[in-house]
Amino acid sequence: MKYHIHLQPDAISDLDGLRKYDASQILDGITEYLQYQPMLESKSRIKRLRGKQSTDYRLRVGDFRVFYSIEEKTVKILRVLSKEQTKDFYQ
Repeated sequence: MKYHIHLQPDAISDLDGLRKYDASQILDGITEYLQYQPMLESKSRIKRLRGKQSTDYRLRVGDFRVFYSIEEKTVKILRVLSKEQTKDFYQ
């Protein structure tokens, strides 16, 4: 089953603030890993999150983290943060 990818305004803003190379790598990772099996957890790539945040999952692409939730056949990309920003995001 193919999922529709929807970038939320915060995620678009996050991507706009990155170097074009990094943004391109992240978008390629989103397409590759989230379009068909966004809930398939792995040790290094996709992780289901538990906690107070509304985010359900995290995708790791290099030094960046893509936070997303899934609603029916849509993957909502909520934020794209560097590893360092992620620590502040969860506190």
